[in-house]
Amino acid sequence: MTSRATARTHARADREAGKSRSARSSNAPVVSGVRRTAAPDHETRERLLDAAAALFADRGFKNVTVREICLAARANVAAINYHFGDKLGLYREVLQSAIDAMRATNDAARQAGEGKVPAEQLRRYIFIFLHRLLGSGNDTVHRLITREVNDPTPALDALVEQGVRPRIEYLSGLVARIIGCPVEDRRVLRAVVSIQAQTIAYLPNLIAARLGFAFTPTTANLDEVAGHIATFSIAGVRAIARGRH
Repeated sequence: MTSRATARTHARADREAGKSRSARSSNAPVVSGVRRTAAPDHETRERLLDAAAALFADRGFKNVTVREICLAARANVAAINYHFGDKLGLYREVLQSAIDAMRATNDAARQAGEGKVPAEQLRRYIFIFLHRLLGSGNDTVHRLITREVNDPTPALDALVEQGVRPRIEYLSGLVARIIGCPVEDRRVLRAVVSIQAQTIAYLPNLIAARLGFAFTPTTANLDEVAGHIATFSIAGVRAIARGRH
């Protein structure tokens, strides 16, 4: 074999060896051009989600920086890009947790009312919704949703389609059946807005406190208020059905 042929043979062998090495390493994750063999740091990811949820709930998406989140989470400033792509990706996941909580409330209300007449379904919805809205541990969820509504981001569509619309459609169906009219009747949505507004009115706020409208969300107090809102709402919807509106 000539020296030139020998060289070509060696070159082919080198290329095959290079392909083999590349294939062995292709499954490792890449971060900033460097392949990593370690598994993702799930603890850091959870810290980022917790810290971001608190900061976004307090100040909204636009007024929180990546550096602030990472400092609160005790994480490297590159951690958000690694785990979520960017700040918006992190925010979407935080907001999705709030949306999932809304969906869980919707599902629980529907299940509680299965097989009942519409008025009783509405009553059970109000009880479940009020307990979850004002019960302990849900303050961050509500503040996140309020921030998104008041200063929307590209994540608003997910909140509307997954969380709000199913709730409004469920309540609208109940109200329409009590009234005995099509769900598209404009009286239906007005009644739904009135029902929702009564529950939101019990959220803590400075104006209510100054007016002496303080509310302590104990189980007994929540039951009492839910009963009042349910009785008031059902009576109002029935009055609309009788033409008194």
